[in-house]
Amino acid sequence: MTTAFDPIDLAGTRLANRIAMAPMTRSRAEAESRTPTALVTEYYAQRASAGLIITEGVQPVPQGQGYPFTPGLHSREQIAAWREVTEAVHARGGRIFAQLMHAGRISHPVVLPDGLHPVAPSAIAPAGQLFAGTGLIDFVAPRELTADEVPETIAGFAAAARNAVEAGFDGVEVHGANGYLVQQFLASGSNHRTDRWGGSVENRIRFAVEVVKAVADEIGPERTGLRISPANTYNDIAETDTEELYPALVAAIEPVGIAYLHVTEAAPGIRELTLALRKAFSGTFILNPATEGPTGADALALVEDGTADLVAYGALFLANPDLPARLKAGGPFNTPDPATFFGGDHRGYTDYPTL
Repeated sequence: MTTAFDPIDLAGTRLANRIAMAPMTRSRAEAESRTPTALVTEYYAQRASAGLIITEGVQPVPQGQGYPFTPGLHSREQIAAWREVTEAVHARGGRIFAQLMHAGRISHPVVLPDGLHPVAPSAIAPAGQLFAGTGLIDFVAPRELTADEVPETIAGFAAAARNAVEAGFDGVEVHGANGYLVQQFLASGSNHRTDRWGGSVENRIRFAVEVVKAVADEIGPERTGLRISPANTYNDIAETDTEELYPALVAAIEPVGIAYLHVTEAAPGIRELTLALRKAFSGTFILNPATEGPTGADALALVEDGTADLVAYGALFLANPDLPARLKAGGPFNTPDPATFFGGDHRGYTDYPTL
């Protein structure tokens, strides 16, 4: 029987086990340069025993930033700083993918550099507020991306993927979940376009598919992953056709041959769709299962019964850097402190629903 502690081949990259560290926004980058700090290097190196680390969301372009103190992968300085992180993880035998996250409308001019304004598929402001470093502020209406800007944004993902490989990452994960730009294109509630990027399911999946293809063309499909969160309403996302949308998306990316599909379950009732996507996708399947609290040891059974190839842990990895060893020993486990998810200090903000 396969267990979560067995190694696995991820499209040519050997992983020591099937326990992934889920991406979690940490807001610990330098304010001006958006470069990861020494604290970031230490943080990921401490967790190198994960079969696969998926980093916090990293903005592929300056306009993709959604929160204060988050890192980018669009400058030479950022590449150099990330290289210190990847070398530290590799020195401890770990494997690490960079998550490329364009926040789209989940942003605000106060957190964007150089007077930039948030962009999105359509000029629809999300409900709610954004944590901007010193407190919560209302979202603003984004500017709709023009027909010319959409391909430019896709190219930004590809360029960031190239930068990630130069920085020593084993690959990248395209963030298509949790209400950020890629899911904003997918969801009918945030995408009211009438051109080839909106309207039908075929059109609304186009942006996600083209981003995945562009990244795979740039660095190879074996270094490319995609994260999705079907039916997730976080960040004011409204999907009216989830059951049709995601099978169509997976069918469209299947020929690309990417390394993995990472599914975040929004609720226990989504498991039937999760299993359908698992069956439709021929690559490695990573699951961040729906749970009442932080994902626990019982989720390891999802590997044993074949539901997933890897299980992604978030909050428990924050409190237990040596989580794989603790899971194998049956504990003990430090209890995650929710205060650190939402700003225990000015750089401690974590996008909790990504756990």
